[in-house]
Amino acid sequence: MSEGIVTLLITKLGDFLLERGKELETVKNEAEYVSDELAFMKTFLRLADAMEESDSALKLLVKKVRDVAYDTEDALDEFRLCLANDNGYGIFSCFRKICRSVKDARARRRISSKIQVIKSRVISITESHRRYCNKNNIMVHGSSSDSTTRIESQRDHEEADLVGIENPKKQLIERLLGTKSGREVVSVVGMGGLGKSTLVKRVYDDPDVKKHYKFRAWITVSQSYETGDLLKHMIQQLFQVLRKPDPHGVEAMDYDKLMTIINKFLQQRKYLIVLDDVWHINAWDAFKSALPNNNHGSRVLLTTRNNDIASICCMEFPDNVYSLNPLSPEESYTLFCKKIFQKSCCPRHLKKVAEKILGRCEGLPLAIVAISGVLATKDKNRIDEWEMVHRSLGAELEDNNKLKTILSLSYNDLPYYLKSCLLYFSIFPRGHPIERTRLARLWIAEGFVIEKEGATIEEVAGGYLNELLKRSLVQVEGSTSDGRVKTCRIHDVLLESIILKARDQEFVAVAKEKCTILPEKARRLSIHYAGQHIQHIIHIFSRLRSLLMFWGVDSLSGYPKINLSYGGLRLLNVLDLQGAPLKEFPNEVVNLFLLKYLSLRYTKVDAIPNSIGNLQNLETLDLKHSRVIELPVGILKLQKLLNLLVYFYQREQHDDHNYTKYGFKAPARIGCLQ
Repeated sequence: MSEGIVTLLITKLGDFLLERGKELETVKNEAEYVSDELAFMKTFLRLADAMEESDSALKLLVKKVRDVAYDTEDALDEFRLCLANDNGYGIFSCFRKICRSVKDARARRRISSKIQVIKSRVISITESHRRYCNKNNIMVHGSSSDSTTRIESQRDHEEADLVGIENPKKQLIERLLGTKSGREVVSVVGMGGLGKSTLVKRVYDDPDVKKHYKFRAWITVSQSYETGDLLKHMIQQLFQVLRKPDPHGVEAMDYDKLMTIINKFLQQRKYLIVLDDVWHINAWDAFKSALPNNNHGSRVLLTTRNNDIASICCMEFPDNVYSLNPLSPEESYTLFCKKIFQKSCCPRHLKKVAEKILGRCEGLPLAIVAISGVLATKDKNRIDEWEMVHRSLGAELEDNNKLKTILSLSYNDLPYYLKSCLLYFSIFPRGHPIERTRLARLWIAEGFVIEKEGATIEEVAGGYLNELLKRSLVQVEGSTSDGRVKTCRIHDVLLESIILKARDQEFVAVAKEKCTILPEKARRLSIHYAGQHIQHIIHIFSRLRSLLMFWGVDSLSGYPKINLSYGGLRLLNVLDLQGAPLKEFPNEVVNLFLLKYLSLRYTKVDAIPNSIGNLQNLETLDLKHSRVIELPVGILKLQKLLNLLVYFYQREQHDDHNYTKYGFKAPARIGCLQ
């Protein structure tokens, strides 16, 4: 994720120098140096995302890069804030212009001083970065260790000891033993931890399948793979069937020769090749030419987490994409009891808490096995010990290295711009329906979405969500009448993993209760309760960019007063008060000059002040289902506005099926908004 932070900062620095470069000639070279050095580190940060969990020195180095990027962003935004337009009119105009010039001079001196300090910090980080890379042979030969490949290739397929596997196993075997003579590809797709590899291994080892396919090979591809090594491994497995030694000189052969040997060997033979854990379509492209379509009824069986890969590999056989579903509640309970109580039933006094724990696992076999291992060590006579495991499920999963690794693989495989988008799901309360349009607009306001020629920025954001859906990281919760995604969600266990990652990287602080310990350097604050301690929580943070508050049933009785003019909020880009029990517009909001996103949806606010025009960086103003029926003329100043939502429905009295839609009165020149 640090790569994404640095990329956004480099863009911001470039815009800053373009806009203010002439005013800051004394610091221009320093700012360009900072930008150049951070750009050089981007490739290193890409590698670091997958490695820092197991390397404390690397983790510290990445944190330093992240801190300096945040501090640079703070310096730029504070400078912008100081130079915010302050139009003077009337008798005091000249005096205000003099004050403005003095203020501008001070701001320039301050930004120059801060950039110089930041430059010295970047020089220090650069030296540490080079020492680390030289010591660990990184950036020359790539990562010094390929831990993810090794972990995956050594994975014990039998560990999960799955239940509910017989029906999918039977369906897959039927596809493999079909009578069609051409070579066919069968894809098994689903999120990490569902048991795809376990299922396919059971199919691969089935006596009927063994009898049908004399020549078989199992290749674990994984994220980082060497095609040559995997082709050699395939040759070894195939030649072992004939009890023959490998071809002479195979270790020294190049890719083309290895492909030729495999293709020639399989040309007149019926074969079954398993490609397990395929992450990228080029992995399939690297193997398919070696696997001849010899009209002997051969099959290729692959597993993947990505729906696109599953579909592309089976383009000629669309019916051969098999989506593996989570276990049913009954199957989950059977697996749970099998692991903890050795096939006997769960004791009656533990049944309720067991059901709550299984509800959090949502049918994910690996999660059930992982949490069962924890519960097996607890006293079965103590309900409180089981309740504690339920409350601290995230921490328990964090300690389970296998589950943590499998879920981290999906995160590490994402491009940098999707990592921040995925971590953003940690902001929402568990079980909270996440609207597609709201999510897209928040991503845009946060700066996660990169503009593309020929597409609106919301279309690009929609593409990001589709990519996460295809990778089985996000699930569709609700759809519109024409089949588009309306709301989405994330699997509870994956959410726990993302929350831990977001906390570790100081991406967001989530306040769920009064005693929450919060990372004070976090750029985002999400408050999941409406207690009177909200102002105290906000005062902990000095550099917030986003404040989101979620209101439960218990909070609807009153709105705890929040001082939005507090200094730590002056750099806010996002303020989401959707559903707050507000009756009046919070007037301090109009002083948040950098604000890009403001939501008062589902509030009882009925009027917007003319001073809304101060928010000249505002891109989204969401007043949907508020009580606003007229917009002030000040709205015409918001020339960066992308989304303006102002309407609400009201149910007819004594009629649950009919609604009246209320629009709004717009200023005469509303069409001048671009």
